[in-house]
Amino acid sequence: MKKYLKQSILITLAFLLIINENIASENYPQIKIVTTSGSFIIELDRNRAPLTVENFLRYIEDDFFENTVFHRVIQGFVIQGGGFTSDLESKETYPNIINESGNGLSNRRMTIAMARETNPHTASSQFYINLVDNFTLDPMATRWGYAVFGEVIEGFNVIDMIAGSATQSMNGMQDVPISPVIVLEASRIN
Repeated sequence: MKKYLKQSILITLAFLLIINENIASENYPQIKIVTTSGSFIIELDRNRAPLTVENFLRYIEDDFFENTVFHRVIQGFVIQGGGFTSDLESKETYPNIINESGNGLSNRRMTIAMARETNPHTASSQFYINLVDNFTLDPMATRWGYAVFGEVIEGFNVIDMIAGSATQSMNGMQDVPISPVIVLEASRIN
């Protein structure tokens, strides 16, 4: 009887581990971004930013980010991409999404957040990665913030390498890397 009880417990534990892994992969999808400067992996947080994560995954599934560039690199602040080709042509995007900046996630070093215009609900495809803790980008009682929806979990050296790019003003934009940092591939890995 003890033998069957032990087997039952082991089978139940194995089943629970499988379910837990499936839940983790659904709630925390991981994305590998391959650039001309190397690769990094981000983990998204669907629990805290469900609309933002769904929006980002839609762009991933459509291969939207391939052949886009990190068009804004400000050392000690952020690297930003997801909206322009290597010729700095703006890509057509899906409609803007609702700002989820009040989700409890903070603009800490190596978190990923949605770039937007002054209006709080204008994020579409552009994202940025924080190079330092940028708490001034978090929401406050008197204003909206910038919605964090995940974090870099691997490839910190690649992010720091991109951050060290020499920049210039080009096509009316500032802080554009002189040597383009191109996204070659962006895909879900779990």
